[in-house]
Amino acid sequence: MRENEAGGRVKGMSREELLELPAAVDLETGNRALGLGRSKGYELAKRDQYPCKVLRLGNAYRVVTADLLALLGLAA
Repeated sequence: MRENEAGGRVKGMSREELLELPAAVDLETGNRALGLGRSKGYELAKRDQYPCKVLRLGNAYRVVTADLLALLGLAA
């Protein structure tokens, strides 16, 4: 989590953090970017209802960063 101007903790990621992400990120990072909790994010991914493209690689989920940024209105 990051801090706001008042020094309080803020859920989510800054624009700069989002734009520095690699091509695909783990589900925890995708959840953080979308403001989703761990359980909700995994539930959505397992039901193929995550709000952007998720790849299943073995037991791991990877979120496609380009889709994540497009969803958040930050596509290049």
